[in-house]
Amino acid sequence: MNSLFAKILLWFWFALAITVVGSAFISALNVNENDSDERAPVARLVRFELEQATSAYETGGRPALQSFLDTLHRVYDARGVLTDENGRDLLTNEDRSDLILRAHRRVFYQVFRTGDSTVARASNDGRFWFFFIVPRAHVGSWFLQPEHIFVMAAATGLCYWLALYLTRPVRKLQRAVERFGRGDLSARAESVRRDELGQLARTFDRMADRIETLLAAERRLLLDISHELRSPLARLGVAIELARSGDDTDAALNRIQKESGRLNSLVGQLLQVTRAEGDPASLRRDPVRLDQLVQLLVEDSAMEAAAHGCSLQYHSGEAMTIAGDPELLRRAVENVLRNAIRYEPHDSSVEVRLWHGDLGAVVEIRDHGPGVPVDALPRIFDPFYRVESDRNRLSGGIGLGLSIARRAVELHQGAIRATNANPGLKVELEFPVA
Repeated sequence: MNSLFAKILLWFWFALAITVVGSAFISALNVNENDSDERAPVARLVRFELEQATSAYETGGRPALQSFLDTLHRVYDARGVLTDENGRDLLTNEDRSDLILRAHRRVFYQVFRTGDSTVARASNDGRFWFFFIVPRAHVGSWFLQPEHIFVMAAATGLCYWLALYLTRPVRKLQRAVERFGRGDLSARAESVRRDELGQLARTFDRMADRIETLLAAERRLLLDISHELRSPLARLGVAIELARSGDDTDAALNRIQKESGRLNSLVGQLLQVTRAEGDPASLRRDPVRLDQLVQLLVEDSAMEAAAHGCSLQYHSGEAMTIAGDPELLRRAVENVLRNAIRYEPHDSSVEVRLWHGDLGAVVEIRDHGPGVPVDALPRIFDPFYRVESDRNRLSGGIGLGLSIARRAVELHQGAIRATNANPGLKVELEFPVA
């Protein structure tokens, strides 16, 4: 029997059966055999029968005694024996001294031995003994009634429900573990119980979330690096070939330096975001003045904007402090800002604002470029996604900047969203205020 459900059900049922039957037997035997407690029903009954049998014998002799014993047998389906003090049967003159000896020995729990069950009582003056003898086949009917069977059946149903209640979450957890072991990382127990089994299920869910996060971060890192290193490496190869040819060595070396810098920056961003996703507990929670951080980024990006023939306008708001990792926050805002600069038309300005939103501090960055098709807006934060329109591969984007920004924002329990500003694209990064 390997089923926990069956084991619990049988153990509860056996315990119940032993309790019901045992208590019934003990109660009946205590009532039947307790000489000192005259309040017990059977003790009072046998005392009454002793008085009636003695009265019948003394007033009517053996015929009256025989009539009384016949009535007793007819009513109770049991035999009665009246003896003198020496054990002589007053009805048949048989020697029944063995009954007196047995009464003196007081064999308790007669139900566990063979033979009829006997209850004995002596008269107050010691002249008579009365023995109430119940056949073994009828002993159980005195204290095991049909109602006991009904109670046991109802309790069996409760035992079944209890066993099911205890084992159902274990089976659900088992199925979740099996699915998780087969590679389904979304498998969860999802228990709402508040007892130890519910705590066990929630512990498994937290463990599964942690493992899924670690594996997803590892896969994303491998995918990101393997995909994004190809383009800069290819351009590096072309620049090296140009340098070898000697046509324009300075330009080739500058190209090599630029591409190596992009590679170094990209790998640093990927590693930092992936490390924070894999171990959220390691994420720094320092107080960061968001207004100062955005202002520094605007100042640092002004030269890049000028190189693209545009400018930056920063509309600073009041001082705002959030809790987070300063480097990750910087990368998130910087990636969105550089993306806006890349698509900003000549002789126009990228607008940067900082204001209070419904949930916290909002950094708004808007360009005046071609915008994004409405059906593509939900996907522009996906890794490697680029819109095949005016925002295409010729812009030099590699498809990871906005994805890294989104991941960094979500690590800080924030939100990032994009809408068309007509003209241009408006991106809002919202962070909870410390």
